[in-house]
Amino acid sequence: MGSTGESTRSAPDAAERMARRKPAGREADGCAEEAAALRTGLVREIVAGGGLTDPAWRAAFEEVPRHLFVPYYYEAGDATAAAAPPGAKTAGAAGTAGAVEAAEAGEVDAAHGTVGYARLWRDDPHPLRRARWLAGAYADAPLATRVRDGELITSSSQPSLMARMLQALQVRDGDRVLEIGAGTGYNAALLAHRLGDAHVTTLDLDPEITEAARNHLAAAGLRPAVVTGDGARGCPLHAPYDRIIATCAVASIPSAWLGQCRPDALILTPLATGLIALRVADARHAEGRFLAIPAYFVPLRGSGPPPRVPTHGLPSRPLLDDSFRFLLNVAAGHMEPVEALALWEHEGRPGRERYGVTVRGERQWAWLDDPEGAYGWPLGPPGRLEPFRGLSPGAP
Repeated sequence: MGSTGESTRSAPDAAERMARRKPAGREADGCAEEAAALRTGLVREIVAGGGLTDPAWRAAFEEVPRHLFVPYYYEAGDATAAAAPPGAKTAGAAGTAGAVEAAEAGEVDAAHGTVGYARLWRDDPHPLRRARWLAGAYADAPLATRVRDGELITSSSQPSLMARMLQALQVRDGDRVLEIGAGTGYNAALLAHRLGDAHVTTLDLDPEITEAARNHLAAAGLRPAVVTGDGARGCPLHAPYDRIIATCAVASIPSAWLGQCRPDALILTPLATGLIALRVADARHAEGRFLAIPAYFVPLRGSGPPPRVPTHGLPSRPLLDDSFRFLLNVAAGHMEPVEALALWEHEGRPGRERYGVTVRGERQWAWLDDPEGAYGWPLGPPGRLEPFRGLSPGAP
């Protein structure tokens, strides 16, 4: 568990880094060489796509064994799909990725059986299926890791997206980081490799998830703090934090997160199918812009499902454009779809990076180009906040 005092700004020492390079847990008993080769290939693919430009994060992805964190996962498709050998015509990693992204974005009604899942697992007695499990663990794709009554509960995010998020977090040696959404523990493992166990806390509402994450981390030789609790309330035990990273989507920024940050801390969280990077001024004020990349995550546990995004009255072509769908998500419940279309066309079809979020005390809003400009929408459920200047296009 991390200490509650001031963090020391020192990198993990050489002995600690060397210890992390030793095979741990099940990696030492059968698939270490195959896993290392697959991991090298995954890192090469991420680097070729422009990721992992920071050598410290590249080392983390090279050395932390992802397969220890996904002893089983689910592919989209029927139960017979998982029985097929590698190379057979099945949903495969691409099918899993599409199903996970769709379910996380609320675009698939998994609870009603639109998507079925079949399990791949480490201890499958069939060697070809085990090989397929290991290959999938190192594919650059999200993996559905927990499904309940046909509904996606947790997933391991696409590694290239994780790499971009971690690099965008701009950590420094000695920073204390809180992760909201423990998932499999893999993201916490990467953080702990970079910063040291004592500087990382990961939090999740579900005790089954935190117990599994703790076990996965221990198998990899890592022991950051793993806490069971409400992500919206943060974790005051190990505060204050220099960085908070969420791996689940929020409709608005929980006030507890700001209150547990040091001044000039950075919060990175999924919101409205994007990633907002907020610089914290104090416990009541923060502001920042969205990253350019799309991001689809399951909602913060306990926060309820994301709001339905209305599309009535819209032609089909704009709905194929990711930048327009992002605007619909940002303004959901606060702007008519036809108004959103007019704004989007008038402003030159703006990308995510032109949008931002401001938190001022009890008020939070998303905005286009300027927090005090013409276009802004309150965050959270409709009617949660009082209207203020600039809630609709054309406002003075």
